[in-house]
Amino acid sequence: MNDIQSISDFLTTNANELDLVVTLFNFTVCALMSFVVRAFYIHRSFSLTGKMHIGSIIPVLSAVTFTVIIVVKSSLALSLGLVGALSIVRFRTPIKEPEELVYLFMAISLGLGYGAGYVAITTLLTTGTLMIIYFWLSNLKVQKKTEYNLVVNWNEKSLTLDKLISEIDGFAESLSLVRLENSQSASTAVLLISPVENTSLDGLIEKISNLDPNMNLTFFEAKTNW
Repeated sequence: MNDIQSISDFLTTNANELDLVVTLFNFTVCALMSFVVRAFYIHRSFSLTGKMHIGSIIPVLSAVTFTVIIVVKSSLALSLGLVGALSIVRFRTPIKEPEELVYLFMAISLGLGYGAGYVAITTLLTTGTLMIIYFWLSNLKVQKKTEYNLVVNWNEKSLTLDKLISEIDGFAESLSLVRLENSQSASTAVLLISPVENTSLDGLIEKISNLDPNMNLTFFEAKTNW
């Protein structure tokens, strides 16, 4: 009887050790792939702000997701408890650019895939996604068309929107009105413009500033939410 119990304990110990080795291997691969995704985000993304901040979160997010999946898949009670815990957590981190969400979802998918034990398919699909980014969507490979939001504030009563647009039109490949505000003391127009290649913005500013010496101008890239 004691021999049977010893054999049972031996097999159980070996099985637990095997599970631990597999889990540590999956976690190591998950961590390595998350740092690869981080490198792609920092060096190949179109994002203008917060690259290092978001990049530092990617490996941590993958590791946390991996841990959650390992814990949840071992117990139905724990999974239900996790759902209850997450229901009271409210995430309010501002995401300024959609590309940030893409990379954050990729980090979560790494944790989910490796945590669930799908090492080969997770590695293959993630590598394929990164290759698509590298060859077709990288900011080092894609010629970007720069668009600006131009905010113009003027006090000159005789200056109309049509006259302002006619002055800007020669400098822009495309031009559209986003918003127009009029009051008794001043007018404000927000225009989305794509400058002609090799056009000097200083020349554009100088030209439209001549319409009203007290005019205020603000340029910022259209894809950024300030």
